[in-house]
Amino acid sequence: MTAVETEPAPAAGAAGTAELVTAAKLGPAQAQGVFRAVLDALARPGTVTRFPADAPGAVPPALLPVLALADLGTGVRVLEDEGSHRWSDVVSVATNAPAVPLEEARLAAAVRPVTAEEIRRLARGTADAPEDGAVLCLPVAALEGGPSTWRLSGPGVPGERDIAPQGVPDGFVAARAEAVGGFPAGADLLLATPDGRVMGLPRSTTVTIVADATTGAVADAVAEEED
Repeated sequence: MTAVETEPAPAAGAAGTAELVTAAKLGPAQAQGVFRAVLDALARPGTVTRFPADAPGAVPPALLPVLALADLGTGVRVLEDEGSHRWSDVVSVATNAPAVPLEEARLAAAVRPVTAEEIRRLARGTADAPEDGAVLCLPVAALEGGPSTWRLSGPGVPGERDIAPQGVPDGFVAARAEAVGGFPAGADLLLATPDGRVMGLPRSTTVTIVADATTGAVADAVAEEED
């Protein structure tokens, strides 16, 4: 797994937190731009879109969907280093959204690498209330050039599309398959790079590993084509 360069810890102290809260309060145009980027990413799985160029540079890009979409009625969770609550506090003050456990969050974001187990714990909603499934935005090093190639298919994908993101957790594809196994219930995922590019993996998308350079494994479909 390629390491993810996450946002440095914010400066300690009330003054530093206050400055971050100010930066995290997106203007209407910024929030609308983030919302459009999220919708576009989820409508066209595997394609690259971008958060607004004027998004605050002090805020990790993976936090932008939470800052743009959360409100008083939306439970949120920020995944950060153990013992740290700085970004969670910033999001709570900037959005007034309640902080809840990961399993209850409608919107979640990570400012450090996530684990496969955390993906499995995401809220999935139910067949009767699929809107209760979570949206998680997680940081990745890049959206291309990774050691594992995935093939996407499903709504919004014309035929099939191959992607190879860098910096996803080990076991990501299997964990996500569990998180979307009860479609239309399930979780929607967004992959965000440090430079503000974003890619969507909605619950309706099928993800298959077709090649993995770290293990030398190649999917049966690829092997059959070579034969």
